[in-house]
Amino acid sequence: MGKRILIVDDAAFMRMMIKEILTKNGYEIVGEASDGLQAVEKYKETSPDLVTMDITMPEMDGITALKEIKKSDPNAKIIMCSAMGQQAMVIDAIQAGAKDFIVKPFQADRVIEAITKALS
Repeated sequence: MGKRILIVDDAAFMRMMIKEILTKNGYEIVGEASDGLQAVEKYKETSPDLVTMDITMPEMDGITALKEIKKSDPNAKIIMCSAMGQQAMVIDAIQAGAKDFIVKPFQADRVIEAITKALS
């Protein structure tokens, strides 16, 4: 059975792109969220093996959501997704416990590489 993944991004198009890359590679999508608050809730509901988390979102940003999830599950595996030019945020995310980050627009092989590495 494929590893279970939660996709978090405020852009439906981005969630669709990630979902397509992951399902083609044998991963199971257990949920989607469009903001950090939903992400924290969905994480508790679905207990995924890994989360892909956008940084800039309404309600609660990805770094705050990352910290909230890590509080309830210190072993949570989260990969941040960000647009170009958000290096400072990426560093914050890694310091807060993110396993890796991928840059938008996504390269399918980079997404799979980051997820494989985070799950191993």
